[in-house]
Amino acid sequence: MSQAANTGIQERPVPTAPKRSTSLSTRALPRWAPFAFAAVAIALGVGTGMAAGWQSRTQWGLVSALLFVVISYITTSVVENRRQAKDRLATSIVWVCFLLAVVPLASLLWTTISRGAERLDGYFLTHSMAGVLGSEPTGGVYHALIGTLEQVGIATLIAAPIGMLTAVYLVEYGKGALAKAVTFFVDVMTGIPSIVAGLFILSIMLMTKTQPSGLMGALALTILMMPVVVRSTEEMLKLVPNELREASLALGVPKWRTILKVVLPTAIGGITTGVMLAIARIAGETAPIMLLVFGSQLINTNPFQGAQSSLPFYIWEQYKVGTDQSYDRAWAAALVLIAFVMILNLVARGIARWKAPKTGR
Repeated sequence: MSQAANTGIQERPVPTAPKRSTSLSTRALPRWAPFAFAAVAIALGVGTGMAAGWQSRTQWGLVSALLFVVISYITTSVVENRRQAKDRLATSIVWVCFLLAVVPLASLLWTTISRGAERLDGYFLTHSMAGVLGSEPTGGVYHALIGTLEQVGIATLIAAPIGMLTAVYLVEYGKGALAKAVTFFVDVMTGIPSIVAGLFILSIMLMTKTQPSGLMGALALTILMMPVVVRSTEEMLKLVPNELREASLALGVPKWRTILKVVLPTAIGGITTGVMLAIARIAGETAPIMLLVFGSQLINTNPFQGAQSSLPFYIWEQYKVGTDQSYDRAWAAALVLIAFVMILNLVARGIARWKAPKTGR
């Protein structure tokens, strides 16, 4: 006999959770219901747009998105309950917002690749526009690529160390009025227009009678890059657990060495990503280059003397010409600029993974 029978205790069967059926009769929508809602919404949106005579597919998409949200909410309310309907409404709105953000980005990327790949080749990357008319199919982007690399490189060499040291001061040492003033000015500088930074450097050039050069443009880009580096590095340093600092200090390690050997290596991944985002932010600036570098169709490898060009300035310059050939060069240069930013992000990820602290099992 079992132990339960000897003690006189009757065993109760363990209740099992009911299996959820996908049938509509159990007041539960099937998993494929959102796809069906999307298909019906698209069909109704396209039909509404065609019936109304709308030529823009953007209007069709907006109507379809609105219908998708409405259909999802009403159907869920009828079949399931109000609570599930509110949950599906929030989920539908999130998906619609995601698509509204991704579709323009994907369209822009596809247009740039399709238009720029027609003109992008080895000749385009190794020749300049010296002596080339706007209506001629020849010419390249080499001089602008050299200018962008030098100007962005100089700005990074100046802004990255100063920005990271400022962030270290704010997180590790900053207290009192000075830290508050630095934080305030960093926040103000984060939102200044690029033309303001260009005008500031231009006023210095006029006072010192300095000629336009790539260095002047790099100084304006430094002003735009520095607050981004400060803010991103500061947030990454704040994420480092205080226990790591306390453990290092408890072993008698000086604070400066703790920051150098513990805090910075722990946050190096986020810091590198922030620096790359700052570089991507300044790589596409045109206004400071127009004011301070003036642009040039010749190859100038000396950023300290003479006018230079850059990829954003080259794109604007070719679009201003207004010929089919110049439009093709502008799209190809835009593709080069996107590839430049993408390569920087890949390099940043590689450095962050390489320098990340090794964790044991």
